[in-house]
This record gives sequence, C-alpha cells and structure tokens, in this order.
Amino acid sequence: MKKSDFDYELPPELIAQAPLAERSASRLLVLDVPGQALADRRFRELPQFLRAGDLLVFNDTRVLPARLYGRKESGGAVEILIERVTGAHEATVQLGVSKKPKAGGRIELADGSMAVVLGREGAFFQLRFASPEPLEKLLPKLGEMPLPPYIARHADHSDEERYQTVFAREPGAVAAPTAGLHFDEGMLAELRERGVDFGYVTLHVGAGTFQPVRADDIKNHQMHREWLNVGAGLVEQIRRTRAAGGRVVAVGTTVVRALESATVDGELKPFAGETQIFIFPGYRITSIDALITNFHLPQSTLLMLVSALAGRDFILEAYRHAVAGRYRFFSYGDAMLILPQGG
Repeated sequence: MKKSDFDYELPPELIAQAPLAERSASRLLVLDVPGQALADRRFRELPQFLRAGDLLVFNDTRVLPARLYGRKESGGAVEILIERVTGAHEATVQLGVSKKPKAGGRIELADGSMAVVLGREGAFFQLRFASPEPLEKLLPKLGEMPLPPYIARHADHSDEERYQTVFAREPGAVAAPTAGLHFDEGMLAELRERGVDFGYVTLHVGAGTFQPVRADDIKNHQMHREWLNVGAGLVEQIRRTRAAGGRVVAVGTTVVRALESATVDGELKPFAGETQIFIFPGYRITSIDALITNFHLPQSTLLMLVSALAGRDFILEAYRHAVAGRYRFFSYGDAMLILPQGG
C-alpha cells in the first residue's frame, strides 16, 4: 500500500488558522460506515448520537509551552521545539536554525541561560538546559504554545487556553489531542445528564506526529515514540461498559493508539510505557466502537488510522465531501464522528 493512496486535494484556505469563538460551535461530519452514508451536523448535536451507558474516553494530556527562541554563540537565531522532556534539565528537540549545531554547541535563551547540545539522532537533538530551574518551571516562563506547522502565525495569549482541552491535567504533550478541543463544560454537563460516562488515558503527543511519511510503501514507515498510560480503572470501566451493552467512544486518534497499544491478544490490559504503534488498513481495531476525530493531513499516519477503522475509500469520499462543503481542517478545524457499527 502506497502513501499516495491516502492523498487528497485540500485548498489552503480551508486550513483553520484560529479556533472558533466557542469550542462546540464547530461542524460535525457523521460517518455511518455500514450504510456508507454521510450527514452534515453541528458538534453541539453530538449528544444525540450517544446513549446512556456509553463511555467517552478522553486523552487528559496537557500541552507544554514547548516552543522556545534563542541564539547560537555565532549570533544566529534558533527556534527550539521540545519533542519530549527526558529529564529535569534535558529534552529531545527539533531545531529551526540555518546551520545545525554540533555536540557541545551552546544556545543562549531569552533569560540568558544556556542550552547545550549533547548529540543528534536523525531530525532530533538532545539538549541540556543549564538553568537552575527544571524544565517544568522554565518552559512556562520562556516558552509559547507549540502551534502546528500549518498554522501560519505565532501563538498568542488566547492559544494558551484554546490549544488545550478543558480536561487537560497531565503535563507532557507538545501537540494537542485536537478532537478534545471541541468539548466545553456545557457539552460535558449535557453528556453527563444523558448518562454518558467518561474515562481517561494519558498519551503525551509528540511533535513527531507532524512528521511526514517518507517511505513510499507505508509498511516501511518508522513511527515516532510516545509515552502513554492506560490505568487499571479505565480497563475496568471499559469492561463494565461493554458487559452492559454500552459503546466505547474514543475522543481522538491518540486514544485509539493508547488503547490498541494496551491490547494484548484481544484483551485490554493496564499499560504504562512507550508506543510506536502504526495503524493502517489491514489492522483490525478492537478496543473502541466509535471515534470522534478531526480531519487529518494528506498522506499522514492519522489518515491511515481512520482508514483502518472506516475503510480508505469511504474516508476519502468523506474528505472530498468535506472539502466541497467548506469544512475547516486540522487542529482548529471541524470534527467527524465515525460509527463503524452504524447509528
């Protein structure tokens, strides 16, 4: 299977550059997979598609202000994007710089402290931050929210709230679990009133989520690593939900990746650790019964994941429909609800 099998035409003006005024005001494209039917709805109508006894599973990771700016000793400007924090003063990063520094190179940050290059592996560098403060305290002072590369502006004060879910609580991500951005407190309250239950995984989304698939044959693609935790309490929640006839509805592809990583021989088990799971057509997703997700980049691993759930042809049909209907795409864009078993 080729990466070109997952391409589609997207006019650049459909890439959302900012969030809507209200989180739940976005549109919702509903995919009835057995019926191969599409329905244009509003995200505020989501409760109509859920039933008492269903379980919504959210990713409760919290986005770090992971973009920093500095200068090399030669004076050249450097943009630092944290990929993942690996210690109190160390991190794996991507560097935006005209000439890549070598091991031992130093970068001066805005507060005068230094970051030292320890080494490089592929597109990523290992930095040690020579600050008296650990990164968990340094980043909020010097960093800004790491908006994705397709958003052509710097983050502003409003992004500190809007590029974060209302249920974010476990710091560690450098990209938002964007399907969760559509939920506000009013929506959560309405779902609770309907008898919908909530559960949580933690998967710290890395900047590698935006890395393109470079291998023409997708089976040769090497996934980036991300840390996750699926707790025993959630495993029990899912067991009870399914035993009672309820559905497990994942809020975002990161939840799917977490639950599938924690599934062994068809059984979901507690798991904490790293994953490099790559889900594409031919893989059978068993841990969920429905998925709420945003629209994903052409030829991306996330587009391949949703194609494994709903079928490549139907997903691409849905994307063509969304383009024709002028839906808003990617992180601050609209959402889709995929119902593999129908409504």
